[in-house]
Amino acid sequence: MSESSYQQYLGTLFEAGTNTIDQSQKSAILLECFRFLHQHHYANCEEYQRITSLSQVKFDRYEDLPFLAVRLFKLYELKSVPQTEVFKTLSSSGTTGQTPARIFLDKQTSARQSKVLVNIMQSFIGKQRLPMLIIDSPAVLKNHTLSARGAGIQGMAFFGRDHTYALNEDMSLNVDAITQFSEKHQGKPVLLFGFTFMVWLHFIKALQQRNLQLPFTDGVLIHSGGWKKLTEQQVSNQVFKETLKEVTGIAKVHNFYGMAEQVGSVFVECEKGHLHAPPFADILIRNPYTLEPQSNGESGLIQVLSMIPTSYPGYSLLTEDMGTVLGEDNCDCGRLGRFFRVEGRLPKTEMRGCSDTAGSTHE
Repeated sequence: MSESSYQQYLGTLFEAGTNTIDQSQKSAILLECFRFLHQHHYANCEEYQRITSLSQVKFDRYEDLPFLAVRLFKLYELKSVPQTEVFKTLSSSGTTGQTPARIFLDKQTSARQSKVLVNIMQSFIGKQRLPMLIIDSPAVLKNHTLSARGAGIQGMAFFGRDHTYALNEDMSLNVDAITQFSEKHQGKPVLLFGFTFMVWLHFIKALQQRNLQLPFTDGVLIHSGGWKKLTEQQVSNQVFKETLKEVTGIAKVHNFYGMAEQVGSVFVECEKGHLHAPPFADILIRNPYTLEPQSNGESGLIQVLSMIPTSYPGYSLLTEDMGTVLGEDNCDCGRLGRFFRVEGRLPKTEMRGCSDTAGSTHE
């Protein structure tokens, strides 16, 4: 498969939209793209070549594709373009004490990510740019190397206008900014965006503590990020939504699952509460001990697949998140493709897989 064919397939998926291509059609297209991406990264990334050692294998299904453990991006600088072509470097917001992942983007990959993100998000929130309240501080955008938070804000900012930051640099509520935004856009559709734990702790709970209520009954909240801290506080998705509605009036809420290592390929929660694989990406579930593929309805490690990355070998990643595919082409919301749920992080155990292989090849 040539690069021009890869671009044609990408165009086919853009034209198809999110509700017109079923899982079998999508799988056939994506598999061709993943074969191309494997060969591309094998030829242009020495580390990927050492890890996979599979140069001419013709993969017949997703399950046969090589994958990288996502933690490898914390250990190595993995890129498939010369350093002179690196346009932007993203940094994951790693756990305290851990080295963050570094993701290298050239202009083509960066543009592709932006275009795909727009295509996915507009299917949930529409094409009109809404007044936007960002549940963060503008200080997060100051660093030259973008954090996952900064990259997320920059990506989502495209969907809004009149951008207003709800928090000060110390994460306290910017009451003046919020009040001005509320008065200006009261009773109108608005867009709110933030990272899940920050939305809960620094926005929802802070509004409760001040006995403040906002008039956003026609608003929509897009949020993302790990639920671990909220789960520890016994805050479920339902409690999150109910409390948000009490203090803001917002009933339309879309969580999404994504990561810095595959920016652009976001898996958005539908109106029925299920996460959906978009046309440009897909997921598999693998047994955390054997790494064998799991059937729908069986819990395991999430493997994320994306046709976007060409500047770094991030098209097939084994995450450390647990999840279950709930079905395909039959969600009550009407969207086609696979839908799933995320069930939290894998407990800290020794995990077999590509990360071990990488370690041995560099010693």
